[in-house]
Amino acid sequence: MAVNMEKGSVSIEAQNIMPVIKRWLYSDKDIFLREVVSNGCDAITKYRMMHIGTEEPMSVTVTVDKEKGEIRIADTGIGMTADEVKRYINQVAFSGATEFLKNYQGDNAEEKGGIIGHFGLGFYSVFMVSEKVEIETLSHTEGAEPVHWVSTDGMDFEISAGSRTAHGTTIILHISEDEKEFLETYRVREVLNRYCGYMNSPVYLEDASAKPTEREVPVEGETNEDGSPKMQKITEEPKPSLINEVAPLWLKKPSECTDEEYKSFYHRMFSDFEDPLFWVHLNMDYPFNLKGILYFPKLKDDFGTREGQIKLFSGQVFVADNIKEIIPEFLMLLKGVIDCPDLPLNVSRSFLQNDGYVKKISAHITKKVGDKLTGLFNTAREDYQKYWDDIAPFVKYGCMKDSKFYDNVKKALLLKTTKGEYFTLEEYKTRNFDKTGKKVDDKEEWKVFYTNDARRQAASVEMYTQREIDVAVMDTIIDVNFLSFLEYGSGNDGVSFARVDADVSGLTEEGDEDIKLDADAMQTLFRKALGKEDLEVKLESLANADMAAMVTEDEQSRRFKEMSRYYGQSFKMPDRFTLVLNRRSQTVQALAARNAEDETTVMLCNQVYDLARMAAQPLEAEEITAFLNRSQKLLEMLVKE
Repeated sequence: MAVNMEKGSVSIEAQNIMPVIKRWLYSDKDIFLREVVSNGCDAITKYRMMHIGTEEPMSVTVTVDKEKGEIRIADTGIGMTADEVKRYINQVAFSGATEFLKNYQGDNAEEKGGIIGHFGLGFYSVFMVSEKVEIETLSHTEGAEPVHWVSTDGMDFEISAGSRTAHGTTIILHISEDEKEFLETYRVREVLNRYCGYMNSPVYLEDASAKPTEREVPVEGETNEDGSPKMQKITEEPKPSLINEVAPLWLKKPSECTDEEYKSFYHRMFSDFEDPLFWVHLNMDYPFNLKGILYFPKLKDDFGTREGQIKLFSGQVFVADNIKEIIPEFLMLLKGVIDCPDLPLNVSRSFLQNDGYVKKISAHITKKVGDKLTGLFNTAREDYQKYWDDIAPFVKYGCMKDSKFYDNVKKALLLKTTKGEYFTLEEYKTRNFDKTGKKVDDKEEWKVFYTNDARRQAASVEMYTQREIDVAVMDTIIDVNFLSFLEYGSGNDGVSFARVDADVSGLTEEGDEDIKLDADAMQTLFRKALGKEDLEVKLESLANADMAAMVTEDEQSRRFKEMSRYYGQSFKMPDRFTLVLNRRSQTVQALAARNAEDETTVMLCNQVYDLARMAAQPLEAEEITAFLNRSQKLLEMLVKE
């Protein structure tokens, strides 16, 4: 049946729709290539379904013709008849125009970029960059006639007989004057790599302006007089370059993939030269179609600034980076790909937030990650412990953000000690309860002693390790919040955390009742000697008799100060230290018998206080100068005796 010449308008609503498309999608105008190329791949898929077993070479070829000012997108797919062109192209807004305009005429910034694909408008995205668009198409059906469609604005069109001789469709874009960037081959390649790098049919890029190249090759079986191979020049015509990987790794079964394939894909996808620690391969068809690979990279302390690490695909077509409605926020610390073929290419965030299907996908992804962690812990704990330092920030963050994730992995949470050993909370409790715990009304109360700077707090750490108490290392940014989470929000009844310089309950001994010292008198002595009227002084029997004193700071107030600094709070809380004197120390016993007015006593009290402070943190500039001068005087006094 011959194609008759025909003119018309796409629809009465199109006059209102096209300006809106151009306005709202301006910042995402490069998405037009994704739309027309994915349409071409769909047409090829349909052809294969209707011609099962066909061995025809099938592909989509994007040709950049700078001289003509054109981009041509040609596929070898199912093609269209004249009636199908009218149905699928001309009636784009036949039912959704009113709703479309109602939803997208406002200035809702969140919805920008959410139009394409939402009301069958994918093809019409080409008018963002084109002053004229042509379609040459031939249906695969027997006896079909080629069709030519042309429009200059997406509203008025002409249909006539076409010139295509093989089934498929060619879309010819005459690029607008102000969109000439898309006539640069490198720019088109960049867009195709981003959106089409993993589509399910071969996608080629061709540069129409590329010139033939000449090169020399040996003439087979012929040599020169000197024995060297005889060379001849050959001319090579430019060839289209393949853009995509048709069968990406995430579509394969995990049992079919090797470790080297996982690592190679990771390096290519994320341009990361470091190997990932391990990965989770998502592969399910029921109750929803979900495939993907999530990689655990080595995480640094700057994890809070990381973004764009998880790429979302819909049927191998790239959609976006880090869609928080689908991917739980804490999983964005990972790198990976997630392919949800049942999701439309573009949907509004409000749709995602309220869609039960999307919530199930998010919950399933979280569960699979938790299962991977607990599986490693249970079956390959030695390897898991090697990964822990790198993945700990991610795991802790996830626990605080998602209660179900915490419930899944809580038995696999580890404490690393200053000796480089790794224990769960229950293991730590079992090892240390006799020294750090007690029962009150049949309830167990126990402490985890930790350091957030093992070098600076080395003296305090040593006192605990001498008593065979394990000291945990909690030195990442997230640990201040995580400690409070474990104490109050996780169901770990009875556990509390104390920094090694915040508590001496694990360092005390009993049985020194015969050492009679007056706590009030010692507090008065040191307050007067140091000139600190608000200094709190306590007497304890520390296990190490050589340790004269310790300086402690309340755990909760110190945490509050650290969190305030972290969140940029401007106010500064005053430091409030407690001087803990060791009643078993001969130095302390001797000081108790001295006159507070004596100059030597004053110097000795200051020396004891500064030594205790230095074990916890460095002295300030003026303080260290005073300490050194005082030390020199005490040495001179000692030598003269």
